[in-house]
Amino acid sequence: MTQRKKVLITGAAGFLGSHLCDRFIHEGFHVIAMDNLITGRMSNIEHLMPLEHFEFYRQDVSKFIHIPGELDYILHFASPASPIDYLKIPIQTLKVGSLGVHHCLGLAKEKGARILIASTSEVYGDPEVHPQKETYWGNVNPVGPRGVYDEAKRFQEAMTMAYHTYHGLETRIVRIFNTYGPRMRLNDGRALPAFIGQALRGEDLTVFGDGSQTRSFCFVDDLIEGIYRLLMSDYVHPVNLGNPDEITMLDFAKEIVALTQTSQKIVFKPLPADDPKQRRPDISLAKELLDWTPKVQRQDGLQRTYAYFKSLSSEELYHMEHKNFDQYIVK
Repeated sequence: MTQRKKVLITGAAGFLGSHLCDRFIHEGFHVIAMDNLITGRMSNIEHLMPLEHFEFYRQDVSKFIHIPGELDYILHFASPASPIDYLKIPIQTLKVGSLGVHHCLGLAKEKGARILIASTSEVYGDPEVHPQKETYWGNVNPVGPRGVYDEAKRFQEAMTMAYHTYHGLETRIVRIFNTYGPRMRLNDGRALPAFIGQALRGEDLTVFGDGSQTRSFCFVDDLIEGIYRLLMSDYVHPVNLGNPDEITMLDFAKEIVALTQTSQKIVFKPLPADDPKQRRPDISLAKELLDWTPKVQRQDGLQRTYAYFKSLSSEELYHMEHKNFDQYIVK
């Protein structure tokens, strides 16, 4: 019998990490999951815990990590990924994008493993080029409130490329644009769970600014497919993955009102500092290299996501909205 290949997934109990665990189990891998549970939740992966070829370590990748035995792949997805998270724990966000990636790259070097790191469309900042291509260097405020996340990811990309060029490490970099789907946290601060959470609680939907800023939403299943294809490709430079179907925040809020069939109003609040005014991926490279394009239409993806939130118990919804960061705060 052929021995299963082993993959380490950091941030495995998070939104994207847990879906990656599902995919690699489905593909016949032995999955080693790692998460410190700052923003991840065990309920995202509890269905995998009884499996012979799944193991979980509660560990902070910003500290030394070691995996015994052989290791074929590493996917570094550990990081707070929404403003409400990284504004509460900014130092941890910077550490996981610097010390954390350094430890993962060092482990990959030790094991001779291929590593894929999760970067983000936030490396483009508030873009002056639209749509955003991988060749665009971005417009980031390094000392603004979002800088802790943006610069952590930019450093992470630089460190990864340094390991590739200096050590010959097999590396992959994915720049992820707005993604949604089941297992998001209602209180993670991103537009879709925020709108759905407000609708479920009977509150008015909050749109920042005048709602003219745009985002492009990709369903999680499409993103996971793109990540898997990128990992198995031979391309070492950053690749955008996202859905180019762009929509304004005001129109998106209206879609959520129609989806949830609620009677709440849409209210407006001031736009946060450095909030990107437009965001849309150019996915020409992913199409060419990976033969990848998103398949799930937003209407279908939203219905599946809303059905997930409606299926949760009141206790689960409470825990999703009351994450306690106090024990992690470094002052």
